[in-house]
Amino acid sequence: MSASRAAALVIPGDMLDFYLSQGYYRMHQDLFTCRFLPLDGSLYTVHWLRLALADVVLGAEQRRLLRVNARFTLRSAPFRLTEEYEELYARYRASIDFDAPETVEAFTMAGHAHSVFPTEVLEVRDGERLIAVGIFDRGTRSLMGIMNFYDPAYRKYSLGKYLMLRKIELAREQGLAYYYPGYVVHQYPKFDYKLYPCPAATEVFDVASSSWLPFSWDTVAAQSADLLRDWPLPTDDPDEAD
Repeated sequence: MSASRAAALVIPGDMLDFYLSQGYYRMHQDLFTCRFLPLDGSLYTVHWLRLALADVVLGAEQRRLLRVNARFTLRSAPFRLTEEYEELYARYRASIDFDAPETVEAFTMAGHAHSVFPTEVLEVRDGERLIAVGIFDRGTRSLMGIMNFYDPAYRKYSLGKYLMLRKIELAREQGLAYYYPGYVVHQYPKFDYKLYPCPAATEVFDVASSSWLPFSWDTVAAQSADLLRDWPLPTDDPDEAD
């Protein structure tokens, strides 16, 4: 399910907030949502997350990561696609073991000349060297994380997780209410890193009631069971298939 680009030049912040609050997310230059994800020949359920920023309390591991990476400089700016970003992303993409878009342009713009999203970027540099980039969209009360990528030579610094923490810090400094990191997938842990900042402040979207519930794996399991119960099972009977 998707909501295509509006005629407006930029999606208003309060409209972006609303769609995020209903379990939608950005893909390229559209807003979409989904409930299922086919992976490795199986069907998994998708569960959208957000963090209530007023409730975020960083643990010892998160504080340590911020201290370790305090040697790097951080800059926030409006997003502009650059060759420097594309070169860094190409090195990052060559180092990962999962599918990813070929370029930053393909991930964000997908061939469109104009972005309808209010997009910003966090740059992390070691001296003059660009080592990580975090791209996000900002609503009136919300910040939506879009993508993080980093120099593989700096893998030990966990720069993807670091950028999540710095986006949360930035959102709190600006008085925003929610940070949206994307989704987790029931019984498929590859996406669980999105819980890293603060599970206690994390909420999960409940499709049945269109509301947000405190995150727990028990809640996700119950939601998954409900979603799969309503999913039509394949049948060999052509009459039933009609």
